[in-house]
Amino acid sequence: MEFLFTSYGWIFRNILWLNILFAILLVFFERRNPTSTWLWVMVLTFLPGIGFILYLFIGQDLSKKRLFKIKEEEDYCFKNLALNQEEQMINDEYKYRDPNYTRYEDLIKMHLISSDSFFTQDNNVAIYFDGNEKFEALLESIKSAKQYIHLQYYIFKSDNLGIKVIDALCEKAKEGIEVKLLIDGMGGRNFSKKYIHKLKMAGGEVGVFFPPFVPLISLRINYRNHRKICIIDGKEAFIGGFNIGDEYIGLSKKFGFWRDTHLKIKGSAISSLQWRFFLDWRFATGKEITRCQTYLAAEDDWGNTGIQIVSSGPDSKWPSIKDGYLKMISNAKEKIYIETPYFIPDDSIFEALKLAGLSGLDVRVMIPCKPDHPFVYWASMSYIGELLQAGVRFYTYERGFLHSKVVLMDDFISSVGTANLDIRSFKLNFEVNAFLYDESINLKLTDKFIDDLQYCKEITLNEYRNRSNIVKIKESFSRLLSPIL
Repeated sequence: MEFLFTSYGWIFRNILWLNILFAILLVFFERRNPTSTWLWVMVLTFLPGIGFILYLFIGQDLSKKRLFKIKEEEDYCFKNLALNQEEQMINDEYKYRDPNYTRYEDLIKMHLISSDSFFTQDNNVAIYFDGNEKFEALLESIKSAKQYIHLQYYIFKSDNLGIKVIDALCEKAKEGIEVKLLIDGMGGRNFSKKYIHKLKMAGGEVGVFFPPFVPLISLRINYRNHRKICIIDGKEAFIGGFNIGDEYIGLSKKFGFWRDTHLKIKGSAISSLQWRFFLDWRFATGKEITRCQTYLAAEDDWGNTGIQIVSSGPDSKWPSIKDGYLKMISNAKEKIYIETPYFIPDDSIFEALKLAGLSGLDVRVMIPCKPDHPFVYWASMSYIGELLQAGVRFYTYERGFLHSKVVLMDDFISSVGTANLDIRSFKLNFEVNAFLYDESINLKLTDKFIDDLQYCKEITLNEYRNRSNIVKIKESFSRLLSPIL
């Protein structure tokens, strides 16, 4: 006991020097954004001891290259397909079904070169804005599976909806269908082991991405797998914002109606989603990928929508989804409509939106009226003032909680997926988005955006300037923390 008191005493006496040591390690051994680095140095300086604990939870970055080296080594498979398609485009040998695609060839090439996002032109897309409709479609697809079901979600709860999905998966596994379920170690921390065991006993497989060292406690708030993907028999695939839990079908007293956007895709784009799942499954379970399998069902013709599946994360060389957003904003000629639950843009996105507003474009951003993470909400509000002055219009969704991640450019390009318009999605989480090249899809999403405005309150510049001092203090403090939120 005396030894413990002596040890603690030494730590308290030397905590200043320990903080200096941590700060030196942070500055010289981590190649961070300077803003983020200085923020952490300040946190360590002004919150001795506590600052280091916070860093362990939400700041650690030292082992990123080691952790994700294996994922980088597996990415060779689709690279050859992407290189061949890139060469065809450069040599003007690639044939576009729709002449409109050529207007956006720079965006297509950027995704192709930066993230090996193979461009496909034969897709059919259904859009879901309501959780009940989305999960009805998902469960129907699961029940109709004949070969395999590959399911990946950030949050998977053991509530009524979660149990219903697990029961459906167990039934298919008992039939001999290949069932693989991948959940995130933090987002899935409330998923009962009882149901994991139940699925395994039925013949299914379960993988956990970055499981916690201690059950229910995860020190890694960064590097979460935020992707939501489901592929069934190579015939249908789902991608979008809905997680699995009762709140996503509007049963939460706190949030009420849950407004989100999800896609069901039929077409060659499924192969990119399948490979994305394989890479994440390989990393989480350690099971080898022996060949470049696509598990794609052959069809003569699904549809005519052009799609690129774009992934990004801490293992990516480029922030590909963010760059896609930036390219859309910068190239827009008429409008940019954005729905996002978290609005914490980095400098490039912030400046692009400001220039778009100053150029007279119709730029509108819709965010929730109620926060699920208070600091994130107040940080979001702190960015609005200057953009309002530039002509960007902001709305708060009042009907329930807005969780939709949608960016619309003019009348042809749309992005729907898992990435929020915030720094965490750009740099710290694993995300996946579908970039869609289709006038009819853009129109449907635009019509829904306009329809959502009836449930919104517009934030005027006058109201923003007259907010209380308490609100300004909350915003300023949260803005300071924005690089790590």
